[in-house]
Amino acid sequence: MAGGTDEEFREYVVARGPALLRAAHRLTGHPSDAEDLLQAALVKTYLAWDRIQDRTALDCYVRRAMVNINISWWRRRKLEEYPSGELPEPVVAGAQHLPERVEQALDRLPTRMRTAVVLRYYEDMTEPEIAKALGISVGTVKSTVSRGMAKLRGDLTSEPRHLEPQI
Repeated sequence: MAGGTDEEFREYVVARGPALLRAAHRLTGHPSDAEDLLQAALVKTYLAWDRIQDRTALDCYVRRAMVNINISWWRRRKLEEYPSGELPEPVVAGAQHLPERVEQALDRLPTRMRTAVVLRYYEDMTEPEIAKALGISVGTVKSTVSRGMAKLRGDLTSEPRHLEPQI
């Protein structure tokens, strides 16, 4: 690429990187995975930079690349999480703000459910678009998003559990 194009790409990444990283984090649920995902999407964008004529559509291009890459990684990933016999430490009531609680509740959703909810409500994709992106039926998208939202509501409206100290 020409030097001017490199500079244009660098300026785009500097300006839009934080917002794109937040979107990647919502898709993956983990900060380091989000960084990897955004990096892979930006590499694809850089390689296609000369072919992207509508510079106003760059965010859409990068987000679509992130969704596609994430789906590809998700399909290849083997089960790496196993149930634990230990309960996590309880959260002190009022210690967290709502955005943090929402983020943590999203992180607890299964991967496909979290992805469907994020695509629907954070990326504002339609159900047919989500179905196509995830390779599932529209009905499955509807039920997955509905179950995910029900879990989020339950998670956010339930009172935090406090364990009594053992004396």
